[in-house]
Amino acid sequence: MSDSVWILGITMTKFGKSPEKDVIDLASEAALAALADGGVTMKDVGILAAGNLMNASAGIGQQLQKQIGQTGIPVYNVANACATGATALRTAVMAVKAGECDVGMAVGVEKLAGAGLLAGGNRKADGDSWTPSGRYGSVAPLDGRVGTETMPGVFAQIGMEYGHRYGGADFELFARISQKNHAHSTLNPLAAYSKKMSLEEIMGDVMIAYPNTRPMCSANCDGAAAAVVVSEAKLRMLDPDQRRRAVKISASVLTTDPWEEACQVLPNVNTLTRNAAAKAYEQAGVGPEDLDLVELHDCFATAELVHYDNLMLCESGGAVDFFNSGVTWRDGSIPVNVSGGLESKGHPIAATGIANIWEVCHHLRGEAGDRQIEGASVGLAHVIGLGSACGVHVLEKAAA
Repeated sequence: MSDSVWILGITMTKFGKSPEKDVIDLASEAALAALADGGVTMKDVGILAAGNLMNASAGIGQQLQKQIGQTGIPVYNVANACATGATALRTAVMAVKAGECDVGMAVGVEKLAGAGLLAGGNRKADGDSWTPSGRYGSVAPLDGRVGTETMPGVFAQIGMEYGHRYGGADFELFARISQKNHAHSTLNPLAAYSKKMSLEEIMGDVMIAYPNTRPMCSANCDGAAAAVVVSEAKLRMLDPDQRRRAVKISASVLTTDPWEEACQVLPNVNTLTRNAAAKAYEQAGVGPEDLDLVELHDCFATAELVHYDNLMLCESGGAVDFFNSGVTWRDGSIPVNVSGGLESKGHPIAATGIANIWEVCHHLRGEAGDRQIEGASVGLAHVIGLGSACGVHVLEKAAA
């Protein structure tokens, strides 16, 4: 088995509206760019993992091959909620680590521009009584009965619960988190939105699900991202420039919900994220204090706050003080979502997991331009998809 796996080439398309391109066009653009970035071709690739959620039954990977090269390699079509891209990458990483091939590729793509709110469940017909049946036993979908299963509502609940438990998390604080991410986005030319917003603009915008206004919600958009990974043995055979730009995957972790009585009804984004983070730090041999930047899954401003805690960037219950200290801004000690996050960069679901990793790699390579975090050598990328799945990757700069 290969000891280490490295990202050789990685890219993302500009996120936003791409009416002239379909899903395969976007995936091809990202895949070919990642191959070029790594200095390899499809002839070198031994496995393809293709992530897509909204067209998951269409065999995206096989269709993609018809545009970038059909070489007879195994294709895995991946769908795992918002963790789809990270899961596709992990699929390629596992194949390389197992010794099945020296080079693997992962692609994530989605077209979501104009999709509106993405619901998490189907509303049941009203009635005076409900009788348990089928595999769900005594568990029924919540939507229209208790709260909501639309994503803005679910994550609004999660943020409000954190504030209720630990204090200090009010409407203005969540808006200031969004203000930070929109400010960061002004330096990211690939973001769907690169607009600085004042606190007043954010708090005064359309309320989606209190305390999340429209600018505090992730932007549904079109986009793709792709990564080429190689074994350490293969990397040693490549030229010095390829080795210099390679980024080590020090940890690749995927978790789901452990059994808890409550999470059979209400999703718990905290436990599986905390479990993933703990495993990732152990696997990489680093701690939160070693991170130079973090790209986390801020599908909503409320989500970013709780994930400070879940990723152990702060002490348990200390997320509010952690944010208020200023450390998460790009000039702070642990910059979070320098890309602008999902609220500004955008959230084409299956592409997000790889795009978050691309952002971290960009800084570790010293290629992030005006938003570069100077001296960055270790970074963490995180995504979570309700259902639930959490992916955490710890990435390290090449030693030479």
